[in-house]
Amino acid sequence: MPWTLNDYPDSLKNLNKATRKKAIEIANSMIDDGYKEGDALPIATKQAKEWHSNSSEREIQSFLDNGQVKPSNDRSSSSRPKLNEKPQFVTPHPDGGWAVQSEDADRPSDVMETKAEAVKRGKEIAKNKGTQLIIHKQDGSVDEKIQFEQ
Repeated sequence: MPWTLNDYPDSLKNLNKATRKKAIEIANSMIDDGYKEGDALPIATKQAKEWHSNSSEREIQSFLDNGQVKPSNDRSSSSRPKLNEKPQFVTPHPDGGWAVQSEDADRPSDVMETKAEAVKRGKEIAKNKGTQLIIHKQDGSVDEKIQFEQ
């Protein structure tokens, strides 16, 4: 069952709204990818807390204002399994900062203030997916490629 901000597990009730929203988004995506609810919740909660501690107030507010929690029925969504094998990219973001995005995804999964933060997050995602991380320079050229195995 997909969770929403109005219907979520009790284990998320003590999280602040932004962290809860991120945990719900991550857990829903993991369940869509085949994880069991009992496995997805602790992982999603940990990742949401890490996201919150590494995000700027601007990023958190932007996520609260624009981020989606309710899963889409559109199977082309960026959180779907077909993107699990695609490499992750760290690229300069047009609005400033650095984007972490899966190849062919409609939008970045994260936008960080610094390249170091984006690389750290990109490594986490690529390692979890067992895929490649491609890190770009400010000018758009490739800086480094790192392959992660599952």
